[in-house]
Order: sequence, then structure tokens, then C-alpha cells
Amino acid sequence: MKSQAKESAILARDSLAIAVLIPCYNEALTIGKVITDFHRTLPDATIYVYDNNSQDNTLVIAENAGAIVRQENMQGKGNVVRRMFRDIEADFYILVDGDDTYDAGVAPQMLTLAMSEPCDLVNCVRRETEQEAYRMGHRFGNQMLTGTVRYIFGDRIKDMLSGYKVLSRRFVKPFPALSTGFDIETELTVHALELVMPVAHADGSYRGRPEGSESKLRTYRDGIRILWLIANLFKHERPMQFFSWLGLVLVMASLALGIPVVWQYLQTGLVARLPTAVLATGIMLVAILSFTTGLILDTVTRGRREAKMLAYLQYSIYQKPVGKQENLDAYGQCPDQPK
Repeated sequence: MKSQAKESAILARDSLAIAVLIPCYNEALTIGKVITDFHRTLPDATIYVYDNNSQDNTLVIAENAGAIVRQENMQGKGNVVRRMFRDIEADFYILVDGDDTYDAGVAPQMLTLAMSEPCDLVNCVRRETEQEAYRMGHRFGNQMLTGTVRYIFGDRIKDMLSGYKVLSRRFVKPFPALSTGFDIETELTVHALELVMPVAHADGSYRGRPEGSESKLRTYRDGIRILWLIANLFKHERPMQFFSWLGLVLVMASLALGIPVVWQYLQTGLVARLPTAVLATGIMLVAILSFTTGLILDTVTRGRREAKMLAYLQYSIYQKPVGKQENLDAYGQCPDQPK
């Protein structure tokens, strides 16, 4: 508790504009406590609640708890986050769910990490404090999806689907958010990895929802949606690898069909399986076209990445106040590489 109080005091003295962003849909049972916890932990932060067509008293409770309440009519967490990023001005943004499953007391530590390097993304790695914290299938799905992203885009991220993050201004403002639902966390992660942004992690407790509160995440539908987004991001951000792998599969299929036909021709001088020969030739042509497509799109992707990098660099980094280095070094340097 003393450590958290010290970190909050340091952040207050630095006169930072800190925005706590809470997207909400039918969270009347928990939103009041979430706002109260963040008010107590970060008294100088501004708390924003964006209501996403809730059918309960989420909006009224959030207003009574002292949050700035706004509305986003387009349904889906990704739509809400995109609106938040566009509308709100701050030095650092704390993105957290309104279901009271995350510990507000971790926020000062995450902010200190974001300031110390500085880091553009600090992700809260969830540590279960209750057996019911994860719904059936969620733990495996999170590990599988996070592992897939780590394999394709780099292993500098942990617990990709955590809804508790600290983001810098230069991350948020040029971020081209396109996702509409729960796949927004995947898009945030891949964006940070593609631009090689400094990333840090902080462990935080993760508890189950209170009785009567229901998760809006649908295990299989949203899991498939996230997996589809990963495949699309792989195609968009790594076209040479994507189309090379596709071309290699097609080459192997073509050879499997064509080698017996060629062998028979060498032995008999006849092409007895003409349709198979034509099919093998067609598949080989598609494979060559796939490799060519990868080469062309790789050049296009490089130009897009450079444009995103230039947009990112238009925003200055957070400058540590002179004489306060000793305070910000309480948690060491930003752990950009996994241990």
C-alpha cells in the first residue's frame, strides 16, 4: 500500500494528463466500484465511461460515481475504443474493462513503467486470484491466440487479450483502429509489434465477475473472429511470408499430382492422365503467381509501415522532469525483451 501511495504521489507531482478509459455495456453491477477504485488510486486522473447502448443503469451509476460519461451508438468494443482514442486528449491512457475483474491498484506501477523508458504500451498480465476468473475455454483460447501472435509477429508480448493496458499519447493518436469488437486487443498488440514500440508488462490480479454479472465475450464466436483477424493481419503485415507459404503448399500439391504423370510419360511416351497433367500445371502457375503477389505486396506493406512510423513519430515522447529520475527508476528500465 505504501508503494502504491508513493507512485500515485509521484505521478501527481509530474502534472500528467492521465485518462482512464472504460468502455461499458450493461455493467451496472460493477461500474460504480471500478470508478471509485480508480478515483482512490489515481485521484488526479480523469475517468471516462463510454456507454455502448446499455439497457441497464450503467450510464446513471457512472455519472453519480464521478465519471465523465459519453455514448457510442455503434455496437462493439472496437467501435467504442476507436471513439475514445479520437475524442480524448491525454499524456497517458489507461484502458480497462468495466467488469471489476482487474485491480486498480496496479495502475500506478503500470504508469511508472510507461514513464521510465518511456514505453508506449504497458500490458497487465493477468494472475488469477479466483478459480472462476476464466470461463471454460478462455484460458486455452488466450494461450493459443497469444502464442500464434508471438510466433508470427514476435515474442515481446504476454497475455495479448488482457483488457487492462496503459498506452502513450503517441501510440493512441496515430493508431489506425479498424476492429469493431473484442479483436481490438489483437490489433493493438500487432500494431505495437509491427512498429517495434517499447513494450512492458506488469503482473496484476484477475478475479471473476460478481454474481449476476455476465461476460459479453462469446468464447467460440469471438475466438474465431480473433483468429480470422490474426490471419488477415498476417496477410497484410507479412505478405511475403504469407504468400510464400501458400505458394510452397501449392508447389507441393502440383508436384504430388504431376510427378507420376511425368514418370509415366518417361516410361511410355504417353500422357494417359491428361486432366491431371493440366491440373498440376495450373496449380504450379498459381503457385508462381502467389510468390509474385508476395513480392509486390511486400513493397506496398513496407511503404504503409513507413507511413505509420512517420505518423507515430509526429508525437513527442514523454519527457521525464529534471531531478525526478530517481523516482521513476523505482521499477527499473522498461523490460522490452521477455525474460
